[in-house]
Amino acid sequence: MNQTHRPHIVVVDDDQQIRELLSQVLDQYGFSTRAVADGRELTRALAEQPADLIVLDLMLPGDDGLSICRELRTRSATPVIMLTARGESVDRVVGLEVGADDYVAKPFDPRELVARIRTVLRRASATPGAQSTRLRGWSFDGWSFDAVRRELRDPEGAIVALSSLEFRLLELLLQHANQVLTRDRIMEATAGRPADPFERRIDIAISRLRARLRDDGREPRLIKTVRNRGYVLTAEISTS
Repeated sequence: MNQTHRPHIVVVDDDQQIRELLSQVLDQYGFSTRAVADGRELTRALAEQPADLIVLDLMLPGDDGLSICRELRTRSATPVIMLTARGESVDRVVGLEVGADDYVAKPFDPRELVARIRTVLRRASATPGAQSTRLRGWSFDGWSFDAVRRELRDPEGAIVALSSLEFRLLELLLQHANQVLTRDRIMEATAGRPADPFERRIDIAISRLRARLRDDGREPRLIKTVRNRGYVLTAEISTS
């Protein structure tokens, strides 16, 4: 495989053995890999070469994975897969709340991580529907969203960073503005599988997207919850 076409993965883990193992495995599966030990090294690595995806350990010395992911989301939509040694639901929920795209609990089968990486990369590069091939962007309630540049701009013109999941979710809602979308339909379009009855991934993403759009979660104007049905983006839309 041509090196220039290999997805570039940055692994962040303070365990040298895990860094070496994942570097070897990801290289064998056709990825370009750089492994670093902490947030500072990650910043330097990204300055030298942007990543297509970051594998980020939750428990790190200094700034932990949650803090690093939260900071990344202020300036980048690069997909993030969190590694957690505990595997507790609270860790997964918090990780999703700060913008992670997926999570894998330690100990893990490296092949499972490879499969998760491929799935997240595929989702990040895919469009939610055929309509996105015809439309470049949308304007609504003073906001503008450019699907090609992957930019959301607020009414003052400032760029608002979105995670890859938030990007796909907003694009889907705009494509079906003023139509109720069920949680299953949203999950199928953004994650490629039905929603688990007890899974909060979509609810968390909706909450985060509302915050990005300055939409009051208690009395939302833009993204409304339709009880026992799903969610709907209610706004006058113009397209380009």
